[in-house]
Order: sequence, then C-alpha cells, then structure tokens
Amino acid sequence: MGGLNFIPRKDLDFLKWTNNFMKHLEQSLRQFGFPEDVYSELAALHEDFVQKLETAEEPATRTKPAVQAKNDARKAFEKALRQAIGEYLTRNHRVSDTDRDSLGLPIHKTSHTHAPVATEAPDMDVDTSVIGRLTIHFFERGSRHKKGKPAGQHGAEIRWLLSDTPPARWDDLTHSEIDTNSPITLSFEYDQRGKTVYFALRWENTRGEKGPWSEILSAIIP
Repeated sequence: MGGLNFIPRKDLDFLKWTNNFMKHLEQSLRQFGFPEDVYSELAALHEDFVQKLETAEEPATRTKPAVQAKNDARKAFEKALRQAIGEYLTRNHRVSDTDRDSLGLPIHKTSHTHAPVATEAPDMDVDTSVIGRLTIHFFERGSRHKKGKPAGQHGAEIRWLLSDTPPARWDDLTHSEIDTNSPITLSFEYDQRGKTVYFALRWENTRGEKGPWSEILSAIIP
C-alpha cells in the first residue's frame, strides 16, 4: 500500500487495518502530539463501523438498510481518518518511518513522481433513486466504462448549495468536501425533499493542485 491509496478497499481488510491503526495510535498519542479529543472521535466512529459491519455481515441481519448503514458508517470513519492523518501525522516530524510502518501508513519517498494538474473537469452521473439522497458518480471525461480518475489525481472536490435560485458563480457554492473514490453521496432531511441542490466538481491531484470546475449542475432531492 503506497501513496494516497493505502487504506484497504474491502471492508474486512479495512477493519483489520483500522484495528491495528487505532491500537498503535492510542499507544503513541503523547509521543505524536495527537489531540486526545480527535482520537476519541475516531474511536467512536471506529466502534460504530465495527458494530454496523457485524450486523451487515451476519446472514440473519444482513438487510439492505443494514448494508447501507454500514456503508455510511465506513464513509464517515474513513473521511475522519484521512483528515486526521493528513492534519496530524503526514508531515509530523515526531512520527518516524518505523512508526508509520506500525500504523500501516505509507513511508514517504525522497523523490516525488510528477502529478499533472487536471485540464478537464470530471464527468458525472446523478442517481436519485434513494429518498433523501443524491448519489453522484464521478469519472474521467471520455471514460469508456464511466470509471476511474485521471493519472495523478487524488480525488474530486465537490461544492454544493441548497438554494431556491441558481448560483451565479462557483464561489457561491458554500459547502465543500473531497472524496477519493466515486460516488459522492449527499444526504438530506425529509423536509428538504423536492428542493434543488446546485453543485460542481473538479479534480485535485496528489499535490493538492486543482483542475477546472465543471459546469454548475442541479438536481431535485428525491
């Protein structure tokens, strides 16, 4: 596992990796200067994922809502993990290569492979089949199977806004997040059904450099 794709994709592999990560991180909080409140938040998200994975994996309780709850719990936990790793561990001089290996994190190379800045915006499909959710599948423009990211791209940034009137520019889209893997799921409250969400996407490479925005698109919350 190297680069930015060090987190396992399969749930059981992800569980094994996070069990190890959380164990070694807990033992080294003071050494790393890692905030205890951030660790507590990660631990709560970890426990939530573990419980919902167990429910989703058990044949007697493996229902579609249980699987969706597990997927939501994993996504929330993984997002918090990546943010905490990036903010408190990636460039932390207190974290040695030995520590990184114990945590299951990649060891930085002394030379860097050039990651190009994207010249085109992502293409996307929007799924509104689930009540209260917009599921936005993003992929490289011109991709034959509507999958994949351009070379050197870490993920896609989405900006979005719930509004009665179309925004005039991208800066008017006040909500922002980055997702490394398609799809991006936006969830809304029941009383927001029927309202319009405006959004745009752009690629971000492994050095944090942004490509151009897509057009501002819209969808109705189902």
